[in-house]
Amino acid sequence: MKTGITGATGRLGRLVVEKLKQRVKPDDLVALVRSPEKAADLGIAARAFDYTKPGILVEGLQGIEHLLLISASEVGKRKAQHQHIIEAAQKAGVKWIVYTSLLHADTSSLSSLAGEHSATEKLLEASGIPYTVLRNGWYTENYTDSIPGALKAGAFIGSAGDGKISWAAREDYAEAAVAVLCGEGHAGKVYELAGDEAHTLKDLAAEVSRQTGKDIPYRDMPEAEYAGVLISLGLPEDFARTVAGWDTGASRGDLFDNGKVLSGLIGRPTTSLSDVVKKALT
Repeated sequence: MKTGITGATGRLGRLVVEKLKQRVKPDDLVALVRSPEKAADLGIAARAFDYTKPGILVEGLQGIEHLLLISASEVGKRKAQHQHIIEAAQKAGVKWIVYTSLLHADTSSLSSLAGEHSATEKLLEASGIPYTVLRNGWYTENYTDSIPGALKAGAFIGSAGDGKISWAAREDYAEAAVAVLCGEGHAGKVYELAGDEAHTLKDLAAEVSRQTGKDIPYRDMPEAEYAGVLISLGLPEDFARTVAGWDTGASRGDLFDNGKVLSGLIGRPTTSLSDVVKKALT
């Protein structure tokens, strides 16, 4: 039985492949990627699989029984790209799709993200293919990737206020995907996945300050002002406004969840903030 992993050369995909290889034979895994040559180091078969090219998708899915559909990265284009994949999976005879969605996709006010994920979930429901939805919460790395810039600037900035964010390490989410792919009884389930502990951006700044011995405060800004700063740093205007909007969503509780479903799936506590910061600083 072969399992296909879309986006296998991405940051999440690589972690999933690495962990799957510890559980199943590499010969039973297929990396479905835009550029197969970039997957040479994964140690598994790779096939061309471009979300934007429906014509090649059915061929790429031949012989694949289980599919991990890691959501596309282009905001605003996901629904159409995911529809192409789901339709190709129907034609190729895929027997189960595991999809990485967004935390509380059906109720979240993060419209730029939630709408596309919710629409994809509906496409899966209508497809007739058994499926499982992994509603991934925020990756801690979404913020810890900003540590070098914060250290240089002397502060973290954002518009999340005192919003609690139940983030978890990307590796935690990868481990959950593997647990589902290698487990039983997951078809038809929707899992809300988030970290065991919720933190604010003030907490992140305090932890970075503690570990570096430097005073790195968190400076909260109105959404429009934060977007302006991001634009001044080189982010495209539309994306900068989107990122600032995500922070504002966090201030409303969109990124909070205390169900501890993620740690239940992986059989251990999710990675602590201190450990993620320590890794980011090394």
